[in-house]
Amino acid sequence: MADDGQKRGEEEEQVVNPWEVTAKDGGKIDYDKLIEKFGCQRLDRSLVDRVEHLTGRPAHVFLRRGVFFAHRDFNEILDVYERGEKFYLYTGRGPSSEALHLGHLVPFMFTKYLQDAFKVPLVIQLTDDEKCMWKNLSVEESQRLAHENAKDIIACGFDITRTFIFSDFSYVGGAFYENMVKVAKCVTFNKVVGIFGLTPEDHIGKISFPPVQAVPSFPSSFPHLFPGKDQLRCLIPCAIDQDPYFRMTRDVAPRIGYQKPALIESSFFPALQGETGKMSASDPNSAIYVTDSSKDIKNKVNRYAFSGGQDSIENHRKYGANLEVDIPVKYLSFFLEDDAELEQIRKEYGAGRMLTGEVKKRLIEVLSELVERHCKARAAVTDEALFGCTHRLFMNKLPQMTTVEELDNEGYNLPPLKMNATLSCLFNVFFLLLTLSPLDSRGSGEHAMVDLNYLPAFKDVPDYDAVPAFWDAIRSLVS
Repeated sequence: MADDGQKRGEEEEQVVNPWEVTAKDGGKIDYDKLIEKFGCQRLDRSLVDRVEHLTGRPAHVFLRRGVFFAHRDFNEILDVYERGEKFYLYTGRGPSSEALHLGHLVPFMFTKYLQDAFKVPLVIQLTDDEKCMWKNLSVEESQRLAHENAKDIIACGFDITRTFIFSDFSYVGGAFYENMVKVAKCVTFNKVVGIFGLTPEDHIGKISFPPVQAVPSFPSSFPHLFPGKDQLRCLIPCAIDQDPYFRMTRDVAPRIGYQKPALIESSFFPALQGETGKMSASDPNSAIYVTDSSKDIKNKVNRYAFSGGQDSIENHRKYGANLEVDIPVKYLSFFLEDDAELEQIRKEYGAGRMLTGEVKKRLIEVLSELVERHCKARAAVTDEALFGCTHRLFMNKLPQMTTVEELDNEGYNLPPLKMNATLSCLFNVFFLLLTLSPLDSRGSGEHAMVDLNYLPAFKDVPDYDAVPAFWDAIRSLVS
């Protein structure tokens, strides 16, 4: 009993789960304890060196500086890549705010690096259903926020020919739902309560949600993206508070015939007020948003960013800054890319030769430049670009092709149908409309389904199922 009490006391020192991250009494999150509690592994320098060797490019700043500090089987993903085999990336976002803050950007910035370095496909899940249940948002509001957040995500610069973004409300069904059921059958109620800390007062939506976030790590959930590749490995970049979902997933995967997903996990981007918790969208004064103006950023950093400097210039010159608690230095370690400059700031500030105001001034410059760059990229994200990521993965070459043989040569499995001039013209019209129309893509059956009634050119066709070969070709092209 004494051991149980001691264990409960230790756990109360910090709470880390997908919905809450807090340290006790103004302390910091103890990541060594998290590694021990969750059972993941620390990401050491040898893995960073191996990434650089395999990709032929410098490690991302988040790798070099230990922002991504833990993993599960990341070494196996590197083994797969070294053998010349492929894997895919999976990450996500729970849309609960109008815009992303800097903490939300961290996993997406790193995922972009991984996609560019390894040249692999990426699926991004928008859990609008989760936020509807946890944040008490309406279905319509959750869907609207997902649409807005998708634009911020695309603005991070992903390769849209290798990226598929989907929202749960729009996509769940077919093979995706089949995998959800397989996972759900393997996880008991007690197991869910133990992993996620749910209580009898929580509604059943919270109990049923974990399989939804689990199954994008199985390629068979996306048969239109990865046909016949059910054993393709998956790597998930995420913050460590998402680990409970994927501990459950990794436990279930072998029991239903799939590979365990690998994870590479980051520390938290702290709130402006200190490292007792992560930056939160629910407290605007704790966060820098990608929509903040330079004036907003300056005001927030100067007013709210917790400083490790001393209470007077005299004491600061004498004792120097406490870098362990200083938020401006912490933020610079995330976003100031120049290693030499960061080290110089740490050295001068820690010795008292650099003042808090000077460090904050440099941080304001770095963050303002980052946010301005993101805003410009977001402004360039059109509805057509958004449509491309949500509907047309790997389809950038299709409009120029005129025969089934050409499509087959590119790896698209079509029925044996030869296109004549009229049919070719119809396909060209179809693809023109495809780039302009808000189609409804759902993961049902073997292909992403499209309702042709959404297309003006097909509204007056009484029965397009009367031409099954043509319809099969259309479905295959869309997939």
